[in-house]
Amino acid sequence: MSTVALLTDAVAPHAGAASPADYMAARQQMAFTLGFHIVLASIGIGLPAITLLAEWRSLRTGDAVYAELARRWMKAAGVLFAVGAVSGTVLSFEMGTLWPGFMDKYGQVFGTSFALEGIAFFIEAIFMGVYLYGWDRLSPRAHFLTGVPVVIAGLLSAAFVLTVNSWMNQPRGFKLVDGEVTDVDPLAAMFNPATPVQAVHLILASLMVCGFIVASVYAVGLLRDRKAGRDDRYNRIGFAIPFSLGAVCAPLQVIVGDWAVRFVADNQRAKFAAMEGVEHTQAGQPFRFAVFEVPNALSLMLRFDAHATLRGMDSIPVDDRPPAEVVQTSFEIMITIGVLLLALATWWGFAWWRRRHSPGLPWRPWFLRVAATAGVLAAVAMEAGWTTTEVGRQPWIVYGVMRTEEAINPNPGLRYGLYIVLVVYAVLTAATISVLRRMRHTPPVAAPSDEPELEPAP
Repeated sequence: MSTVALLTDAVAPHAGAASPADYMAARQQMAFTLGFHIVLASIGIGLPAITLLAEWRSLRTGDAVYAELARRWMKAAGVLFAVGAVSGTVLSFEMGTLWPGFMDKYGQVFGTSFALEGIAFFIEAIFMGVYLYGWDRLSPRAHFLTGVPVVIAGLLSAAFVLTVNSWMNQPRGFKLVDGEVTDVDPLAAMFNPATPVQAVHLILASLMVCGFIVASVYAVGLLRDRKAGRDDRYNRIGFAIPFSLGAVCAPLQVIVGDWAVRFVADNQRAKFAAMEGVEHTQAGQPFRFAVFEVPNALSLMLRFDAHATLRGMDSIPVDDRPPAEVVQTSFEIMITIGVLLLALATWWGFAWWRRRHSPGLPWRPWFLRVAATAGVLAAVAMEAGWTTTEVGRQPWIVYGVMRTEEAINPNPGLRYGLYIVLVVYAVLTAATISVLRRMRHTPPVAAPSDEPELEPAP
C-alpha cells in the first residue's frame, strides 16, 4: 500500500521509548494493515447493497440474470467478509500490542464504540450466513428480507468504528485531572463534532469504491465481448448496477467533501494548512493545486471573502506540524481522481438521459477502458484520503491531547511483527485472489427478459 511509505515521515520518539526503527515499523505496520482493511471494509459495505438491488430487480422482473448476479456477488461478499474479519482482528490486536499507551489511558472512553461494532459485526455475519444458505431454501421474498440486516449491520459497523477515529480527531467525553482520565461520557465521545462529517464521507466513499471496483470487472468483460463480436447482456447488467451506484455517490461526495474540508479548516488548522499548501499566514490566500495558483481564491472559497486571513504553517509550532508535503500530495491525488470519477459519472448519467436518441453512447470502447480503471482509481483515492486524515493529524494520536510517540509500545522487536504481517498478508491476498478467480469461471445464467433494463440499451 502507498500509505505505508507516506506514513514513514514521522517524528522520532522520545528517549526511553521505542527505538526509532521499532517506532517506524509500528507506524508502517499500522498503515499497511489499515490500508489493506479499509478497501475490504468498503466492499463489505457496498457489495451487499448492490446484491440486494440485483435481487430486488429479479423479484420484480423474474429475470434470471439479476438472480445470478445477486448469487455471485453475495458469494464474493462472503469470501471477502471472511478475509476482512481476519484483517480486522489483526487491527484489534495491533491497537493493544503496538499502542498500549493509547489503549491503557483512553480505552475506557471509546470502548463502547468497539463493543457496539462487535455486535453489529456478529449480526452481519449471522444474516450473511442465513442469506447464503437460504438460496433455494427460503421463499424469494423471505430470502430477500434476510439480506436487509446484512446491509444495515454493515453500515452500522462502519459507523461505530468511525466514531473512534473521529474521536481521535475531536476528543470529547472525558476530563483529564492530574493526567488521569475522569468523568467519562461514552455517548459524548461517540457523537463528537467530527462524527457526522467523517461517517457520511467514509460511507459514501465506500459505496463509490465498491461500485467502481465491481463495475470495472464487467467493463473488462464488455471490452472482451466487443472484441469477440458478442453482446453479453449479463456483463452489461453486471456493469450497470454497481457503476450506477458509484455514479450516484460521486456528486454527493463532492458536497460532503466540501463540508469535510470546511470542518478541518475550523477545527484542525495545521492539517488544513498542510492539505492546501498554505505556508504563510496572510490575507487573501491564493488557491494552489499542483502547478496552478489562483490569487485570493482559497480565502474566497473558504470564507466567501477574497481578503479573509487564513493561518499558514508558520503560525503552527514546529513540533506540532504534520509532514506537509505528504499531506498535500495525498490530498491532491484524492481530489484529482475524484474529479475524474465525477466526470465519468456525469458522462454515464448524460448517456442514460439520452439513451432513446443515442442508445450506443455509453458503450464506446474509450468509455469502457476508462471505466475499467475506475475501480483501481477509486481505491487509490480512498487510500489517499485516509492518508490525508491520519498523517494530517500527526504528531497527535489523540488530537491536542496525546502524541503518537507517547502511545508506542516501548519494548524492543516491534519491527519483526511488521515482517510477519507482510508475509501473512501476501499469502492471504494470493489465496483470496485464487478463490475469487475460481468463482469467476462458473457459467452465468443469461435468460432473456422483456422488462426494461437498468442500463441504456446497446
